[in-house]
Amino acid sequence: MATTAKELYSKITRRKYFLLITLAVATVLLLLTDICVGSSWKSIDEVLSAIFMPGSVDRGTRVIVWEFRIVFALMAVLVGAALGIAGAQMQTILDNPLASPYTLGISAGAGFGAALAMISGVAVLPVGKEYTVAANAFLFAMGTCVLIYFVARQRKLTKESMVLAGIAVLFFFTSALAVLQYYASDEELRGVIFWLFGDITRATWPKVGIVAAVLFVVIPLLAKDAWKLTSLRLGDEKAKSLGIDVERLRLKVFLLVSLLTGAAVCFVGIIGFIGLVGPHIARMLVGEDQRFFLPTAALSGALVLCAADIVSKLIDPNSIFPVGIVTAAIGLPIFFALILGRKRAYW
Repeated sequence: MATTAKELYSKITRRKYFLLITLAVATVLLLLTDICVGSSWKSIDEVLSAIFMPGSVDRGTRVIVWEFRIVFALMAVLVGAALGIAGAQMQTILDNPLASPYTLGISAGAGFGAALAMISGVAVLPVGKEYTVAANAFLFAMGTCVLIYFVARQRKLTKESMVLAGIAVLFFFTSALAVLQYYASDEELRGVIFWLFGDITRATWPKVGIVAAVLFVVIPLLAKDAWKLTSLRLGDEKAKSLGIDVERLRLKVFLLVSLLTGAAVCFVGIIGFIGLVGPHIARMLVGEDQRFFLPTAALSGALVLCAADIVSKLIDPNSIFPVGIVTAAIGLPIFFALILGRKRAYW
């Protein structure tokens, strides 16, 4: 019996590894497709030559690939992965399938911070003009998390109090943003609305490096607590009986999630549904085991956002079509398909 159980566990584990490898390969393929697609289409041969042998292609192709498309495509993958992880961990610590950076008001806080910089010129940090909006968005996203924490702390930092605090903060920043938009000029209003739509084309190599660095720091810290986070899905009482400091773990993960969310949305604007759909795809593929759930959520988020970026280019190759509109458009049917599909998760 023990041998049979061991063989079954090994079979399930191998299947999960196979799914991870499949998602990783699919992400690379979509990344290359994203680089190929645009106002000036490039073949896969041209793209691969420009990446690995820059001297073998003409200067125009080299500039298009290296200075624009690789940057945008990599940012889509990194932001998608960050939002996928953020949504997955929020759903884990709050035991709520609707929890995500968007639904708990963190994205709304970032949007308010960005609008404050664009409309009133208020800069929270003395940074260069290029990074003023991003710095405001990042700090307000972090500040939103601190506000949610202190409100929830009054109710002993339970998962229910954190969800309610997040919803309250969401409505607060939505109202505050509406006030700023009401007093904005037409030009300022256009800038704010375009930022709120979400746009990958704001990416630059330094910004890609910042998001990658945040992911490099946060992922190992979350992976270190994989067992604790998996145990948390059994309920607070059972997790405490296993010696886990639930409140401390919840606070730690919440702060790491806020860092991920702030780094992601401050450069590209508010992109919805990724932090909601990505974790559900991962959960239906590999279950709740954080050893597999964490990387699968990252790859699922990267896949969805990369696919949305490709679709945004196909809609209008000659102009910038905000990817945030596409994620909202394709995220809803995907979400309904996941809910109604009744696909079994592999535990």
